[in-house]
Amino acid sequence: MAKKTWTTKRDLTRSYTIKTTMKKFADIPEGSKMLIATPQIINEYIHQIPFGKSTNLATMRSDLASKYQADKTCPVTTGIFLRIVSEASFEELSKGKDVEEITPFWRIVHPKSKLAQKLECGIDFIEKQRKHEEIIK
Repeated sequence: MAKKTWTTKRDLTRSYTIKTTMKKFADIPEGSKMLIATPQIINEYIHQIPFGKSTNLATMRSDLASKYQADKTCPVTTGIFLRIVSEASFEELSKGKDVEEITPFWRIVHPKSKLAQKLECGIDFIEKQRKHEEIIK
């Protein structure tokens, strides 16, 4: 069976879930309602970040928890889904889409983050896009 592309992983139709934590998990206290988002939810969120602006993972997690009536958003799955969205966007760029047509993941992935170091696009691409949009952070 062929390996799934990043784009296929991003575009899978899934439902978000909200689970009650049975014990403390990362920055989430026991008994909290924790949102487990989807790659599509992460993708939509990033698309709403305006040109020339940036945000961070903590803000996105907080915003999504609020939107879906949860206390917190799972840090682990959010990180995984952010990578899927970022890689899928770069994959689309590599296949000929214009940079204005892809999800602007550089608005949330900081070039000094651990995630940036893992991405196929490399840190230079993220820095170039942030410089183009005059994102200073």
